[in-house]
Amino acid sequence: MRRLLWVAFIALVLPGVARAQQWPPVATFSILGYDPATGEIGGAVQSRVFSVGNGVLWAEAGTGVVATQAIVDVSYGPQALELLRRRISPEAVVQLVWGADPDPRPENWTKQGRQLAVINQRGEVAALTGPKASAWAGHARCDQTKHFCTAQGNILAGEAVVKRMVDAFSRTEGHLSLRLLAALEAGQAAGGDTRGMQSAAMLIVKEDGGVWLNNDVVLRLQVDDNPEPIRELRRLVEKAAEQRSRIRR
Repeated sequence: MRRLLWVAFIALVLPGVARAQQWPPVATFSILGYDPATGEIGGAVQSRVFSVGNGVLWAEAGTGVVATQAIVDVSYGPQALELLRRRISPEAVVQLVWGADPDPRPENWTKQGRQLAVINQRGEVAALTGPKASAWAGHARCDQTKHFCTAQGNILAGEAVVKRMVDAFSRTEGHLSLRLLAALEAGQAAGGDTRGMQSAAMLIVKEDGGVWLNNDVVLRLQVDDNPEPIRELRRLVEKAAEQRSRIRR
């Protein structure tokens, strides 16, 4: 009798546990960009997930910026930065990192659904969207002659999201933070993440570009849980601009 009860328990409960462990795809769109006039390099991201800044954006002054998203493997960030330090091209970086992924959970967190984007300190970019990334998923890049950026996303309203992000980045003038922010706003205006909004983040670096001594972080901002995270990110970006203006006086 006990054996029968135990078998029934396994049959009823364990499938539910397995389903609970299958995290839903993380819908996200991001932009990575470089400003040749200042040497600053950075990225911005928005998602319908709590605290998207906790793992998507990775940056190192003099090296580059990485966005790892969709069926996320956070280790892609430090792996890609290490390869960029060795002056490996972004195109080779995305292929090497994705190719070396052992795909430890193919049944519910497959590498085939991951997205990875990279920009180096010269503004060269590359992006990879796995063949099983949740639709719509894809990426677009700036022209790479005057403007240097890559936009990527998954579970989006359509291709127009990333295309308008690239256009907005290229058209916007001013500090890199304003250009990255304009890209997020354009992406959201084009439909953005079809699941909605929750969090946003921005990270910009430059060697000794921070406001304190020996600080390479120009800007590190996170909006972790907000019904309008991009609007709140704009408030913080403008607050940072006021701080930079005061310091220059």
